[in-house]
Amino acid sequence: MFWIALVAGLYAISQLVFVTPSMGLGWDETVYVSQVSPHLPAEFFSAPRSRGITLVVAPLAAVTHSTVALRVYLSLLSALGLFLALLAWRRVRDTRVLALAGALFASLWVAEYYGPQAMPNLWIALAGLAAVGCFLDALRRPAARPPLLGLAAALAVAALMRPSDAAFLGLPLFCLALLRRRLLPLLAVCGGLLAGTAEWIAEAYARFGGIGERLHLSSLNEGGLGLHWAVGDALRSIDGPILCRPCDVSWNHKPLELAVWWLLLPLLVVGGVLVERRAGRLGAALVPALCGLSVAVPYLFLIDYSAPRFLLPAYALLLVPAASLLAWLVTTGSRRRRRALTAVAGLALAGQLTGQYLQLTQEVAYTVASRADQPYVVPRFARLGLTGNCLLTGEDAEPLGYYTGCRAVETSGNDTNITAARLLREAPHQPTALLLYPGDGVPAYARAWSRHTVVGRDGGTDYVVYLAPRG
Repeated sequence: MFWIALVAGLYAISQLVFVTPSMGLGWDETVYVSQVSPHLPAEFFSAPRSRGITLVVAPLAAVTHSTVALRVYLSLLSALGLFLALLAWRRVRDTRVLALAGALFASLWVAEYYGPQAMPNLWIALAGLAAVGCFLDALRRPAARPPLLGLAAALAVAALMRPSDAAFLGLPLFCLALLRRRLLPLLAVCGGLLAGTAEWIAEAYARFGGIGERLHLSSLNEGGLGLHWAVGDALRSIDGPILCRPCDVSWNHKPLELAVWWLLLPLLVVGGVLVERRAGRLGAALVPALCGLSVAVPYLFLIDYSAPRFLLPAYALLLVPAASLLAWLVTTGSRRRRRALTAVAGLALAGQLTGQYLQLTQEVAYTVASRADQPYVVPRFARLGLTGNCLLTGEDAEPLGYYTGCRAVETSGNDTNITAARLLREAPHQPTALLLYPGDGVPAYARAWSRHTVVGRDGGTDYVVYLAPRG
């Protein structure tokens, strides 16, 4: 276990070094963390979201409001998750190949960037990697109970994070267990998915009027699920923006290595499957390849936008056969051939690591700068009476609600949860503000409200605040 422990340890250290622990929380993060924080009101939890990541942060959020503590906690926990996910494969594949697969995944800029963030995608990736390892172990050892329990638990974690991703992840496993007539793995797959989805189903009836209505609202929130060719969107966004919606950015990949490895990955996966087939270990490469392709389907063919984090579960699985191919290239054939291929592979990996870490440092620097003003302006909001028992709507209402302790609502957009008429009815009873960026149009309901400007660290206007009159 030394090699996979080393990879997990380096993953934790790298996150702490390269992803600034004081980096402010993003909009989605504030929604998830606010659900369990005793210090502030829970923000609106829309139909597509699931409670898994909220449960992950709950132990820390219950005792501290510190962003640094949250980042460190998630860095260490994600490294432990990577270790456990690779450990699930210890009876299926050589640990050095597993360590290589884990290192390839952990060194992706998007895996480093989201390790310390309260977002579900990385956890789906780790749960999926563990689930496939346990599934293959269960096929090899029919009488063993630990791999069956691990399989059910891993799929339950994935379903808690996002039921739709877990369904696509579990579909190949369900089909393979059915074809092999393996009842216990089949029950473990179904039981894990059902256990993890139970909370989502219960909430669907409690808040949204049932499963069908929640799925309908989720589709509307995502812009209408259906057949879409999003492969180009995924390729254009592999180096950011972190949310490409609408994905109309131009092809301008810097560094170029990010695009090259993404395009080469399918070839590495096919090569890895062929190598493992020749070695009599076809399942060890084919099953993760099938599950990786399956979990990528909704993000490549069913939505019309993209984000680099969406494909993290696919990368975690596809890099297992890719690592098998790389290991085979540098350990077979004559000594001269091995040396030559090792040199080529080493140069390629060095270029890959350089490109990934350059992108990571750029993305972290941009994110830190773009979020730094949100906690900075909190005292200025307090001077306007916007602290504690207050109501915010408009631009950045969710993260600013998190930092000020105000309740955030939206009168338009994907997360609409209040009408303008209801907002006007509530405004006289508590401090209420509409937040706009300079130059934004003012909606009709707020044109008579008092106008104030909030200045950022650079002396420029960050927000234009319209305060509602008090009753």
